[in-house]
Amino acid sequence: MATDGHHHISVNGLTVEIVRKDIKNLHLGVYPPDGRVRVAAPLVISDDAIRLAVIGKLGWIRRQREKFNAQPRQSKREVVSGESHYFQGRRYRIRVVYHDGAATVVLRNKTTIEIKVRPGTTAEQRLKVVERWYREQMKAAVPPLLTKWQSLLGVQVADWGIKKMKTKWGSCSVVASRIWLNLELAKKPPQCLEYVLVHEMVHLMERHHNDRFTALMDRHLPHWRSYREELNRAPLGHEDWTH
Repeated sequence: MATDGHHHISVNGLTVEIVRKDIKNLHLGVYPPDGRVRVAAPLVISDDAIRLAVIGKLGWIRRQREKFNAQPRQSKREVVSGESHYFQGRRYRIRVVYHDGAATVVLRNKTTIEIKVRPGTTAEQRLKVVERWYREQMKAAVPPLLTKWQSLLGVQVADWGIKKMKTKWGSCSVVASRIWLNLELAKKPPQCLEYVLVHEMVHLMERHHNDRFTALMDRHLPHWRSYREELNRAPLGHEDWTH
């Protein structure tokens, strides 16, 4: 049995990343953009046992990878006039205006996002301006949702934040009662942001994705599966995925 905490095995030609943790149950995930397969496994489970578990899920893994392959994808963003960007599930065209003042982003109407930047700014600088605006919009959207769901769920979130994440829409530190949300959620429909937030808050009541967790989601957010599907159908943003 391999004892290192992080390595790869091959299962029927499929590369599977294994991360061993001090957990009770094995968790298998398939991640965008190209269907990377990752297994979080208890320390005591052997590679052979993990291989058997993956073989039993090959059909499901294939279906998840096909979903990712079928999703529309954005090309690398240059943030130039006419380029498409998403905000709250809606597609907008960018209009870049050059001026000598501070950089700003304004939602002009239902089809146009206007970005004002100084002449000579690079694509990377323009993208940072847009991402800063996305972050501001999420920072405004989350507090009312927290107030609503802390009351409904009877839990308290000690701290929360927004960051770019490549494999998760959100994460929760149960010990610290801290929640992180993926910046990409600013591009998705509002109900998707709410679903991810509720999902992470329910982890404060139940740490694991077990029957109790599912029952709590069903009770408090009955349509959560449709929101999850909507999130998975949404266009994938461009990333330089290196791992």
